Amino acid sequence: MSRAQVKGQAVPEALLGELTDSTALRGDAPALRARLAEDGYLFLRGVIDPAAVRAGRAEVLARLEAVGEIAPGSDGLFTGTSRRRELAPDLGAFWQSVSEGPEFRAVSHGKAVAGLLEAVADGAVRGQDYVFLRVGVPGRATGLHFDAPFFTRMHDQVWTVWLPLGDVSIEQGPLVVVENSHRWEDAIGQVRGFDVVRDTTRKADFGADAITVAQSRGTRLLTADFRAGDLILFGMYTLHGSLDHHEPSGRVRVSCDVRWQSAAMPLDPRYFGANPGGTTGAGYGELNGAKPLDQPWHVR
Repeated sequence: MSRAQVKGQAVPEALLGELTDSTALRGDAPALRARLAEDGYLFLRGVIDPAAVRAGRAEVLARLEAVGEIAPGSDGLFTGTSRRRELAPDLGAFWQSVSEGPEFRAVSHGKAVAGLLEAVADGAVRGQDYVFLRVGVPGRATGLHFDAPFFTRMHDQVWTVWLPLGDVSIEQGPLVVVENSHRWEDAIGQVRGFDVVRDTTRKADFGADAITVAQSRGTRLLTADFRAGDLILFGMYTLHGSLDHHEPSGRVRVSCDVRWQSAAMPLDPRYFGANPGGTTGAGYGELNGAKPLDQPWHVR
């Protein structure tokens, strides 16, 4: 039986594939850029010191333990309840403080990640200050989408880095890439120039579940059993989302998305600075992560 699920349905084995491992290319910048252009993503193992990743994870979980969402000493076991609203009524401020923890930021914006992006960008880079830290309880998933409607207001030379804080098995719902979607000009044409804030008549969600998309396009869903220190990188026009978190232990999946760009390119002020407004201007309060873990996520 398939270990991967989408909306409670097992992903047929024929539709599931392994991400291509590009770790061996890490010291070869031209080869990394060529692989990114060819595959639409780069998957590398062991980029970040696993001890640093575990420290970042522990820092995040400690904050959630303090508001009653994670059982003490459990390494991420969801309690099923929350006191976040009671103890931290400004949910946006709370989530910003969690997202700016020094151990976590040493992972998300550390030299290891920056060095990889410098190779991809062929020059100095800058990571967005506003990050998407996600703590997923069982039953959660993120629908398929391109990142372009959110991050290309200034230009589209932006890369997303997704990294797990700790080991994330396929059963815990890691990121999934739709194979060859970076070549789907019909779909990409629909999101070029689309700004999710300025055009509220449209939705950024791809509008179909991952199994249906893979079947209709004759392609596969690519993922992996991620380990602490791994990451995946892709541009604004690669379709991606996550699998269902259906692992039975009840432990949360912790991951983050950080966008990077060439330091020479214009900065989108929504995502940079001491108190970035985020996509809509509502700050960290607009994120799923700001919601108590016992509350449902919004779409995306």
